Amino acid sequence: MTNILFPSFAQAAPAGAKVGVKAGVLDGIMNAGPMVQVLLLLMIALSVVSWAIIFTKYRQYEALKQANAKFSERFWKSNSLDKIYDQVNDDSESSLARVFKAAYLELQRLADSSGPGKGGQESQTRLSGLDNLERTVRKAVDTEIASAESRLNFLATTGSTSPFVGLLGTVIGIMTSFSHIAASGSASLAVVAPGISEALFSTAVGLFAALPAVAAYNYFVTQVRRMEMDLNNFGSDFLNIAKRNFFRND
Repeated sequence: MTNILFPSFAQAAPAGAKVGVKAGVLDGIMNAGPMVQVLLLLMIALSVVSWAIIFTKYRQYEALKQANAKFSERFWKSNSLDKIYDQVNDDSESSLARVFKAAYLELQRLADSSGPGKGGQESQTRLSGLDNLERTVRKAVDTEIASAESRLNFLATTGSTSPFVGLLGTVIGIMTSFSHIAASGSASLAVVAPGISEALFSTAVGLFAALPAVAAYNYFVTQVRRMEMDLNNFGSDFLNIAKRNFFRND
């Protein structure tokens, strides 16, 4: 009696039928259309490279912090620039040490090239040398900041473009659903589900690639600004020491 009134219930789930939706990453890529697959692979590649940069830059900045703290302590405890320079290679990972090395070598060149002058001529020569030392310090600081900022632009690019790439995949998925509706003449869930699924999956992958990149970029930019401040302060301190001891106008 039940089979006559409700025949569909008896045949709704035949033996061995597979029911459910696969929502894994590989399934999402394999079930998407060719264009969406290209976009998904592009966003996944951007995400992988971004995470590699994040781990690399984090280790770089932590190493710089430790090396700079070690060199700064040695610098202020020492009473001789020559002694610091003799040990500067022990702090090869320190950006402060590299700035000091460049400034010390320029100061040494000025000392070697300067000779006994006459009256104001010696004072003018020393003032010109001081300008050269200041330019050397600024150049060394700029070089260190450029090194610290390297590859951060990739994180910024990933964070700003991945959502739009995902949105493009979303649009293509919606268009696929409409084309299936037009072809079948039906708007049932079985018709629209594949296109909607790849649209939502594309959006999710775009956000997954963008959010960590944006967060890491903002964090690293803050770290670089702090490094820049420390380097500028150290450069100013070195120039003050040089002015007091090597560029006196008697």
